[in-house]
Amino acid sequence: MFDVGDINSFYLDIFKEIGNIGAGNAATSLSKLINKKVNMEVPRVKTLNFYEVPEIMGGAEKEVVGVYVEISEDIRGCMLLLMSQHSAEILLKELMAFNNISSGSFTELELSALEEIANILLGAYLSAIGTLTDLRIKYSVPSLAIDMAGAILSVPIIKIGQMGDKVLFIETDLLFKNNSIRVNIFLIPEYDSFDLMLEALGVE
Repeated sequence: MFDVGDINSFYLDIFKEIGNIGAGNAATSLSKLINKKVNMEVPRVKTLNFYEVPEIMGGAEKEVVGVYVEISEDIRGCMLLLMSQHSAEILLKELMAFNNISSGSFTELELSALEEIANILLGAYLSAIGTLTDLRIKYSVPSLAIDMAGAILSVPIIKIGQMGDKVLFIETDLLFKNNSIRVNIFLIPEYDSFDLMLEALGVE
């Protein structure tokens, strides 16, 4: 059985290509949403132990914006998007032209916009996986929360029994004229899903 923790440089190259295609899909979809060009840096892809995820965000007590989806059909597991509140505020200003955002709080309309943006980003990467593997992938309606990183991560922790304790980490930056923001995406698969993905990609 393949363990994501055993990914070597060859495997990572494959997932980096998925990251590149996903970033391209996301940039195109966001550009259509706001009717202006959106640039995304080449994603950085690596594997992490699950307990390392809070440190990526500045610690378990760091307040963050998190969006969670469950993955089903041929690939099973979950995907999580995390960003700082400051990044979320910049994202709303740059992508949705919301200019009167109260620091530390969001209106229902702003939260809905963040969910839609996250839906586009997560969907873009899952679509890239589906396209390259020819596997069926469905994902749930996104669930957004603003809380400490440790609290948000408690949701996938509950499901860790069905999933591995390793995470595929995709980090990318959205670039605007005067700003850039970092988006952190974590793919947490069930054990046999990586086996299936690699087999579909022709990797023995």
